[in-house]
Amino acid sequence: MRRQRVTLLTLVAILALAAVTACGGESADPTTTTAAPTTTAAPTTTAAPVPDFKVAVAYDLAGRGDGGFNDLAYNGAEQAAEELGLELTEVTAKAEDTDQDRSDRLRLLADSGHNPIIAVGFTYAGPVAEVAAEYPDVWFGIVDDGTVEAPNVAGLVFAEEEGSFLVGVVAALESETGHVGFIGGVNVPLIVKFEAGYIAGAKAVNPDIEITSTYLSQPPDFSGFNDPAKGKEAAKGMFDAGADIVYAAAGGSGGGLFEAATEGGYLAIGVDADQYHTAAPEVRDVIMTSMLKNVNVATHAFTTQVVDGSAQAGVNLFDLEAGGVGYSTSGGLIDHIVGEVDAYADQIISGEITVPATTG
Repeated sequence: MRRQRVTLLTLVAILALAAVTACGGESADPTTTTAAPTTTAAPTTTAAPVPDFKVAVAYDLAGRGDGGFNDLAYNGAEQAAEELGLELTEVTAKAEDTDQDRSDRLRLLADSGHNPIIAVGFTYAGPVAEVAAEYPDVWFGIVDDGTVEAPNVAGLVFAEEEGSFLVGVVAALESETGHVGFIGGVNVPLIVKFEAGYIAGAKAVNPDIEITSTYLSQPPDFSGFNDPAKGKEAAKGMFDAGADIVYAAAGGSGGGLFEAATEGGYLAIGVDADQYHTAAPEVRDVIMTSMLKNVNVATHAFTTQVVDGSAQAGVNLFDLEAGGVGYSTSGGLIDHIVGEVDAYADQIISGEITVPATTG
């Protein structure tokens, strides 16, 4: 079974146009109110028209089909569009995109009447800040960034360190060698949160556990999020050095970890989605759990709130208590320790355990 916690709120941003589905929202017909009959007719009042909404999602580097982060962002927006009868557009980023490219795509979406626009990934922070100021009547949601301060921008952020703590607990409880590993896609503060939580969780179980960490690229090189070959090489090196469980927070590069674990007879921990269900059938049996980052909950909530008028600018945090993060149990490999892991989750929610967001 899969254990997944849900959350409220979300924002992300979006890019070019590849229109996808749904019904297309319609404005309510203007209504008129007429006074009770008298010798003099009362003036007619027309209600303000309901605005049309078209949802747009601008993807992060890996794009839709990554089996995780981007797919979840789309799924939440798609669900909201279907429920509300809205048109949905999705646009994909390229590895060589500049901030100017991202800004131009956001402008194109805004000019074509999209509202809200969801930008997926912290690389959109600068472009969203710039374009949101030019279109004050359009709502922008940005996933994984809370730095943009504007009255029409919602930052959809998550307590990745809390979910990573729980899979760190799993790794320490199940490791037979007392040595586990972490692979980060790019060495940026966001991914360091995953590493910090994982280390803290593992050490909460076994203070003497050995943890090896590595990053596949350094900014401004973001290729580490979409390089399965490099992910496989890093994982193989960790397994060869004695680690028997490795956790990757590396986007599409995580597929390389699953290959290395399958070939070597080791175990892996997925990220963002329940990757037991999204990975290729030939590798899923090594995925003992995944750190769930419920981006779909955030994008669904954000889209719905823009339409009903309740969206809130600023940071919208989805933590463990709110159901924004969690861990999966699909495949049955950790069924026997769920009670222990949940006990740690309860301590985080109660405040008894405070999970660090940095490794320093």
